[in-house]
Amino acid sequence: MLTDILYDRSKALEYAERWAFFRNPKYYNFDPLGGDCTNFISQCVFAGSGVMNYTRIFGWYFIKLTHRAPAWSGVEFLYKFLVNNTGEGPYAKESGLEDMRIGDIIQLGNAKSHYYHSLFVCGFDNGEILISTHTLDRFAYPLSNYYYQNIRYLHIEGVRKRV
Repeated sequence: MLTDILYDRSKALEYAERWAFFRNPKYYNFDPLGGDCTNFISQCVFAGSGVMNYTRIFGWYFIKLTHRAPAWSGVEFLYKFLVNNTGEGPYAKESGLEDMRIGDIIQLGNAKSHYYHSLFVCGFDNGEILISTHTLDRFAYPLSNYYYQNIRYLHIEGVRKRV
């Protein structure tokens, strides 16, 4: 049976602040494979949720580089997992800027709606969203400093845990 539990946004934020400019040795550093942004975002969300989804292929988990779900480190796969997840782990809805809270996710894309970068919402300053990410490591960095042609906002609604 699944039950809803709280997504602890403060724990996710603490994790983002601690690891924004470093790599947690518990996880693989994907920088040499094209970027570490979504891996880092997954780590932040896991810090706030405490629940992975071990469904083979379509889940969201990391054990080691060769034993992980595509959603853990792939921008599009993470999006599909979060908005379609009806099982264990975090779940989200695509929403608007007005719904963003600390601990939510933003993804940037090109003109053809190819999304290529994941960002973690870590704060707000006079209406400006501040983000944290890896690849080009950032913490409390203004979203407005990014160039992108498409953007999507993912509001994490909660977490399901098997009991």
